[in-house]
Amino acid sequence: MTDASRKRIPLSHCRASPRFHAVKQTFAELGYPGRLIAVEGLDGSGKSTQIYLLKRWLEMQGLKVFFSEWNSSALVKSATSKGKKQNLLTPTTFSLIHATDFADRYERQLVPLLKAGYLVLCDRYIFTAYARDVVRGCPPEWVRGVYNFAALPDLTFFFKAGLEVSLSRILDNRPTLKHHEAGMDLNLSPDPYESFRIFQGRIFEQYLAMSTEFGFVVMDANQRIEEQQGIVRRLVDSHVHLDQFRLAKAA
Repeated sequence: MTDASRKRIPLSHCRASPRFHAVKQTFAELGYPGRLIAVEGLDGSGKSTQIYLLKRWLEMQGLKVFFSEWNSSALVKSATSKGKKQNLLTPTTFSLIHATDFADRYERQLVPLLKAGYLVLCDRYIFTAYARDVVRGCPPEWVRGVYNFAALPDLTFFFKAGLEVSLSRILDNRPTLKHHEAGMDLNLSPDPYESFRIFQGRIFEQYLAMSTEFGFVVMDANQRIEEQQGIVRRLVDSHVHLDQFRLAKAA
């Protein structure tokens, strides 16, 4: 790929289609019978562990639950993986590939199941793009325009962990940081650990700003896993009428 082709596409060339209108309401406010709960946070914040534990707890109560995670659509997963490995992704293409992944899951999975009255749990939602893509250099108004078709979650947990805590948790599970996870493609530092601190630190600042704007439930992700999960379960139980989501018993 030439240097010219890697330049950011001008904003005027990549605005969201005018036929879409920004959705700033939750699924409950839009009248959906289902509810969507999302978790957000830095890599290594423990959010994936917490939403997995929440999923198991809800399933054990006999509730209708569906789980979806960021960058998991079969439609674009292989293209994303290839682009990362060969370092082909500019900030704009990176953003658009993830948006395609999200739109595919949103249309094929999330919306139909919410209409069917399911509790949908999302490991990352549109706020991941709002944070990461802006840090990578995409204009904030353009990124939000790309996702303006998506309704807001009914409950969003932001797992707030210190950078060193997040880094140590990642390295506990594998020996090295991933290239894009550390922001190495942005040339922030030749040292992957320092690059991680800079990149994730900037993402952290984006999350802090959004936590007020979108009413995130801010969790102290430095606490023990069991303590966090207890708080998550109590909050979900108080915000969602769980009895409405019980699976119908066989006759």
